[in-house]
Amino acid sequence: MALTSSTPTGIAYDRAGPAGGPPVVLIHAGVADRRMWDPLWPELTAERDAIRLDLRGFGDSGDRPAGALSPVGDVLDVLAALGVTGPSHLVGASYGAGVAVELALAEPSSVASLLLAAPGGSLIPELTPDLRTFVEAERAALTRGDLTAAVEANIAWWVEGPQRRGDEVDPAVRDLVRLMQRRAFELTADWDDVEAAEADPPALDRLGELRAPTLVLLGALDLKAIHAAAARLAADVPDVRRVDWPDVAHLPSLERPSDFHALLRDWLASRGA
Repeated sequence: MALTSSTPTGIAYDRAGPAGGPPVVLIHAGVADRRMWDPLWPELTAERDAIRLDLRGFGDSGDRPAGALSPVGDVLDVLAALGVTGPSHLVGASYGAGVAVELALAEPSSVASLLLAAPGGSLIPELTPDLRTFVEAERAALTRGDLTAAVEANIAWWVEGPQRRGDEVDPAVRDLVRLMQRRAFELTADWDDVEAAEADPPALDRLGELRAPTLVLLGALDLKAIHAAAARLAADVPDVRRVDWPDVAHLPSLERPSDFHALLRDWLASRGA
């Protein structure tokens, strides 16, 4: 992945598309980096001013943080470097959805709308049995230094999902996530001493404060923990709409990029954007 641009603190990003109107900011999943948006990037940027970035510890953002790890700070860093001072439309996938919500709570004037695809990260309300099984498998593999096994645990649970066989998923999707997830493991292998900044109070306790219109996308084949997160958002966010896709798991934008772009286009149009 060629580095297009980076902030002074080392956060990699791309920006493309016609100027005018609030930009669309894409925040990747925790099993990915900004390459996860490759399938829809050309189509999106033909129509919209769009920004995608690698959160620190992913993709081309490999520098250790000077202090606590702050994904919200990474996004704000990119927006500041680009001179974006008005509201943006945030699109967050999984872990990135949690980052988007935390940013909307911290800087509400910076967010025009939220599209949260397979909401995860700080939006997961409980450690469900399926999530616990994944966490234990990944932790065991990393403890014994087996990055391949750790990557494959992520493929099994987050790409294929608990209700499908591997051959039911596009091999290109699995291969791309393998590359991205392994890159993240390699970058952060010696980051055990790096602390992560945590929202206080947690985002889940403040969902009622969200003022940005919010669209939640859930794949029916995803983990129960993500179903619980989507249900919590649908119940607690004041201005929220939920869409369910029956045939995808945790990465709907990779499994159905054209449909995802159509959903995003319609969502932005409904917001007058």
